Amino acid sequence: MENNVECQLIMIVKLPNFDNELELYNKGYKMIVGVDEVGCGALAGPVVAGAVVFPKEFKLHGINDSKLLSEKKRDSLAESIKDVAIQWSVGEASHIEICSLGLRQATYLAMQRAVRKIKEADFILVDAWTIPGVHIEQRGIIKGDRTVKSIAAASIIAKVYRDCLMLKYHKNYPKYFFNEHKGYATKKHKAAIEKFGPCDIHRIGYKLFQSKPV
Repeated sequence: MENNVECQLIMIVKLPNFDNELELYNKGYKMIVGVDEVGCGALAGPVVAGAVVFPKEFKLHGINDSKLLSEKKRDSLAESIKDVAIQWSVGEASHIEICSLGLRQATYLAMQRAVRKIKEADFILVDAWTIPGVHIEQRGIIKGDRTVKSIAAASIIAKVYRDCLMLKYHKNYPKYFFNEHKGYATKKHKAAIEKFGPCDIHRIGYKLFQSKPV
């Protein structure tokens, strides 16, 4: 009989680490902020950025890119992150700002607003980009939400905040099912737009809406 242990398939999940933050702490930086956004791919609602500062020494396991976590796990981790973080914040750019500024500039604006709420920030770690208009040293890290702990934590904070906001919008606009898709471009969401046209929180500057009644 084959050994069951030898037949097991072991999958090692590599979670975000704290290497970048420790490197910067060891260089003398005091308030290192991880930043990430959510909502860029949605058709409705704001884009939201999260910002998180962890202490040099802390224990919190399971942090990962918010997209890779269940809703229950995100909600639990968001509360734990708030408990252990030195500081945390969120910043928003509304659907109106997205349409007037463009998605990229509105995303920068949400990030700027989140960072400006962090007192005495002296270094920023950002998923993929760096943030213009913020005069603080920065490092943009490709796939930072999957490799850097404070960035992944920021993605969780932002995701949970935005999802709660979209649940509130669902109460005002129940026929669009924002409680299910959170404003993203699912078949059900597109079908509702096709049937009813856009509502007040849709990003009506998008091409999808140009032939729809407002």
